[in-house]
Amino acid sequence: QVQLMESGGGLVQPGGSLRLSCAASGRIFSIYVMGWYRQAPGKQRELVASVTGGGRTNYADSVKGRFTISRDGPKNTLYLQMNSLKPEDTAVYYCNADVRVASSTNNYWGQGTQVTVSS
Repeated sequence: QVQLMESGGGLVQPGGSLRLSCAASGRIFSIYVMGWYRQAPGKQRELVASVTGGGRTNYADSVKGRFTISRDGPKNTLYLQMNSLKPEDTAVYYCNADVRVASSTNNYWGQGTQVTVSS
């Protein structure tokens, strides 16, 4: 079994910064695409940013230039540096990963971490 554990959420004022982390653990052979999603109250879950095993990144237009996604391969850890935060960034942030385990590749979600941007 594979677990994704997020950390780093919290309350921050507009214009502030937070860094989210997601640590993958379990019987992992390799991890392909990893990404951060978010879901605000009353809205659908949306992709924030993703990064492939080769390091290619993709960002939602709403976070380009403010958020940076990165990963530490040997540590199976994903990060999201969030700068210039806005109230509309308030949401539960989820880590997602495509993980090869034994003879199959499965998609996993973390439990989510709350990010609240408010003065």
